[in-house]
Amino acid sequence: MDQPPSSVKLLGSWADSHTHRVQLALKLKGLEFEYQEEDFINPSPALLLHNPVYKKVPALLHGGRSIVESVVILQYIDETWTDNPIMPADPSERAVIRFWCHFTDDKLAPAVGLVFSSSGEGQKAAVDQVHENLKLLERELKDGAFKGRRFFGGDKIGLLDIVLGCGSYWLAVFEEVMEVKLIDPESFPVFHAWLRDFEEQQEVKETIPAIDRLLEYARGIRQMMLSGSINNAAASSG
Repeated sequence: MDQPPSSVKLLGSWADSHTHRVQLALKLKGLEFEYQEEDFINPSPALLLHNPVYKKVPALLHGGRSIVESVVILQYIDETWTDNPIMPADPSERAVIRFWCHFTDDKLAPAVGLVFSSSGEGQKAAVDQVHENLKLLERELKDGAFKGRRFFGGDKIGLLDIVLGCGSYWLAVFEEVMEVKLIDPESFPVFHAWLRDFEEQQEVKETIPAIDRLLEYARGIRQMMLSGSINNAAASSG
């Protein structure tokens, strides 16, 4: 039996893709929750209390417990409120989903971040790495484990869609801010079509901030990085 959604609170940041993951999962589950905005440079005492190890958003508070790290939170949500599942029932399929979630955070996201924080030859190498990672996802969507699916989760958004989709919108932001090309519809047609479909879902539209606001935020962070007043570690989340 599902636990009641009472006393669910999320500590997050409005522009943080990891926070968006949790917000989207809660929306897909139809759960009400309280939200507390955090400053990633100056975390609140509540965030330091509930995530003393990493001191980063997001942190989910429920039933007197704190759950941290976005993918861990997503699995907790799915296991606690079992209606509208975002993970498959088959253990082998769940393992595949977990692998590609790890790939997203371990390979793709750092490469995208390096595009934003670097310049010159370093940035060119980072763009090439993003393209290599997208080729792997394109292959999986076209001929691999997710062939023929509308979403990675099947007919509906699943955990991998959430993990990969909440962050992929930054590709368009970085393209404009950094004047680089990251997603070419001709090179990655299936991935591009998936992303457009993901972004058109109502729950996604309700979660992701407006592109103009994200662009303004990214330009501000870029200037702070160039001036040395902020670094990648301070701007990251979990």
